[in-house]
Amino acid sequence: MNTVTQNSAAETEASPRRSLKRVAAAAAVGNFVEWFDSAAYAVMSVTIAKLFFPDYSTTASLLAVWAIFAGGFIARPLGGAFFGRYGDRIGRNKMLGLCVLIMSAATFCIGILPTFAVIGVWAPILLFVFRAVQGFTTGGEYTGSSAFIVEYAPEGKRATYASIIPATVGLASVAGALLGVAITSTLSTADLQAWGWRIPFLLAAPLGLIGLYIRSKVDDTPVFRGLENKGEVAKRPLGDAIRMCSRQIFTLFGYSITNAIAYYLMSSYMIAYMTSSLGYSSAESMLTSVITMLVYTAVCPLAARLSDRHGRKKMLLVACVGFVVMTIPAFSIMPLGLGFAILGTSVLGALVAVIGTSNVPALVEMFPSSVRASGSAIGYTLAYVLFGGTAPFVATGLVAGFGTPLAPAFYLMGMALVSAVVVVLFFRETKNLSLSRTTVL
Repeated sequence: MNTVTQNSAAETEASPRRSLKRVAAAAAVGNFVEWFDSAAYAVMSVTIAKLFFPDYSTTASLLAVWAIFAGGFIARPLGGAFFGRYGDRIGRNKMLGLCVLIMSAATFCIGILPTFAVIGVWAPILLFVFRAVQGFTTGGEYTGSSAFIVEYAPEGKRATYASIIPATVGLASVAGALLGVAITSTLSTADLQAWGWRIPFLLAAPLGLIGLYIRSKVDDTPVFRGLENKGEVAKRPLGDAIRMCSRQIFTLFGYSITNAIAYYLMSSYMIAYMTSSLGYSSAESMLTSVITMLVYTAVCPLAARLSDRHGRKKMLLVACVGFVVMTIPAFSIMPLGLGFAILGTSVLGALVAVIGTSNVPALVEMFPSSVRASGSAIGYTLAYVLFGGTAPFVATGLVAGFGTPLAPAFYLMGMALVSAVVVVLFFRETKNLSLSRTTVL
């Protein structure tokens, strides 16, 4: 009898662990698809520039490629509004299933897109359209998956469990960069331009189907089910979020701008920057990117545990001050040799992990449950559309305009100072707040 009881207790204890693993997989898979594509776009940016803007100079074609990359972010606020409302009214999980399906389809379409030599000006136009569709789904994906996993996480471990979101971003970027290294090192320039650049984008189709399957096997969050049972699901969550949570939206926007700029400088921009501005080879630039993203991924769970222990505000402030103090030194040592370049970018990667692992639980915790998906999507996506997606374009323009490779560092440092002020003046600690509350902090 005792043996039966013990076995039953063990099964009961193991069941939540199995459930949380499924939840983590469901939350992570869409992010992997999304950021794998971003890494692929960054790795193939020079090739894409030649194929879609062949009549421009190297700098002008890269600016055009990054402009299209930024253009994909224009649709993010629309996607955030649409999917945020969808997540607050219909459910977090259904929203995420739709996100991964549309996202993978748009990425696959980029992989089969004819180039400028085949269809002329329609090639960059269609590239922009598919990037916009990706941006539309991304508007709901990151904040939606953050809400999904945080609402499932045990008390006191929200940041630890939520760190799977930024960590998955790092793993996807590493996978994209490694695939880029493999493709560029094994294919001739002719083969790379003919078909090799398409491979990372074509992989989105099977990855998306896998993501859709995993997400279909997980129930919606206990918090959303509680709203349904109590009849408290918001009828107009988007309008309610804007009306009730303007301070929270502003605060999230204010510190997310540093998260956005730093991440896209570290990941999407750095490969092209090291190649065109610092004179490193493509292989050296990609190697630096891989190591940096591995550092970022490794720091994520460590920084998340500190966030659960010391709170979101302290860790957000540590990250912002860190960018103010360390960005110029990090960029200054990058031209001194490959080892210094890796060290400089790794410093940035570690700081991005610190701010990102507190941002994920904070953007969920600061909003009431009934408008959580809508409110967080507005503040987060606005920061990324105005500052994240434009970061590579702005950085490239600053280097060309001011004639110094340190120009992006001054830009990041200045915005980090703004974010630090926002955190000090407006952010209220959220780590101990109830996720089921329907009242505004």
